Amino acid sequence: MATISDIDHSDDLSALPAGPVEPLEPASFRLTSPSRHLALQDPTGRLIARCSLWRARDAHGAPATAGLIGHYAAVDADAGGELLEHALDRHRADGCERAIGPMDGSTWHRYRLVTERGTEPTFFLEPDNPDDWPGHFTDAGFAPLATYFSALNADPSRCDPRSNKRRVELERDGITLRTIDVGRLETELAAIHELSLAAFADNLLYSPIGLEAFLASYTPILPHLVPELVLLAEQGGQLVGFIFGIPDLMEPGRGEPLRTAIVKSMAVHPACGGKGLGGLLMDDCQQAARKLGFERVIHALMHETNRSRSISAHYGTTIRRYTLYERPLP
Repeated sequence: MATISDIDHSDDLSALPAGPVEPLEPASFRLTSPSRHLALQDPTGRLIARCSLWRARDAHGAPATAGLIGHYAAVDADAGGELLEHALDRHRADGCERAIGPMDGSTWHRYRLVTERGTEPTFFLEPDNPDDWPGHFTDAGFAPLATYFSALNADPSRCDPRSNKRRVELERDGITLRTIDVGRLETELAAIHELSLAAFADNLLYSPIGLEAFLASYTPILPHLVPELVLLAEQGGQLVGFIFGIPDLMEPGRGEPLRTAIVKSMAVHPACGGKGLGGLLMDDCQQAARKLGFERVIHALMHETNRSRSISAHYGTTIRRYTLYERPLP
C-alpha cells in the first residue's frame, strides 16, 4: 500500500529515496515557497508521485479560496490519481473551494500541460510532460480552465506590410525601438520587470513578482542572450514595450543545426495599447532573426484569448496546445 508524506521544509526533500519519480529539487521548493509538498511512496519506499500546494491569494481572477497544485509528477495514472485525491483533501481541509493546476505557485513559474503535442520536437524552455498526465487530472474531476498554444513561422522573411506606417506613427508619438544594452543588463532587466508588472496585471492568474525573483528566473537564459533578438520600445526615456527572443538551444542539443529562434515573451504598456506596437516589435524581431540566419521563429506559450494571438496568427501556424485545469471542491 502506498504511503503519503507531508513535507514542509526543503531540507526534508533529501530524505526521499529516488524511484520512478525524481524528488523535487530543494532549490525549486525554495524558489516557489509552497505551503506543503506531498510525496507518495510505494511499499518499498520508492517515490511514485509528488506535488506541492499553494493558496492562490494574489492570483488575478482567482478567488482567495482557490488552491494550486504544482511540481506535479507521477509514474502512472493510479499513482497520480491517488496523489491528487490527497492534494484535494488537503486543500479542502484548508478551506479551499476550488483547485487549479498544474501550476508551480504562479504563472512566473512552470504551469499547464501539453495536451496536443503535434509533430514538432520540444523547444528550449518549453515545459514538457508525459502524454498521460492530462488524463490524471481529468480522471480526478478536473476540467480545462484555460488553453494556450505555440505557433511556428516557417518563413520569417515575410514582412508585415503595415510595419513602416506603424513605425512612422509611433515615432511621431515619441516611441522608438532599440536592442537591449548588454552593458547595462541589470538596469535593462529591472525596467522589463517594472513593465511586466503593468502589462501582465490583467492576465489570468497573474500575481506580482519581486525584482530579485524576476532576475533569478532570467539567470539561466542570460548566457545565451542574443541582443539583436531582444528589442525595447521607449517613450520619453521610459520602457513601454519589449520583445524577448532567444535561440532554440534544443536543436544543437539534438545534433541539429541551429535554425530556430523563439519569441519567449512580449509586452506593451497598457497606455500604449492599440497603436500597433506589439505587431511592430514582432515584425522587427523576426526580421532580426532572419538577418542572423534563423530560418524559423516560434511564438511560444500564448494564451488563446490574448492579443498576441492575433499578432501571431498573421505569421504562424499552431504547433502545440497546452491546458490548465480546475475543479470545484464541494
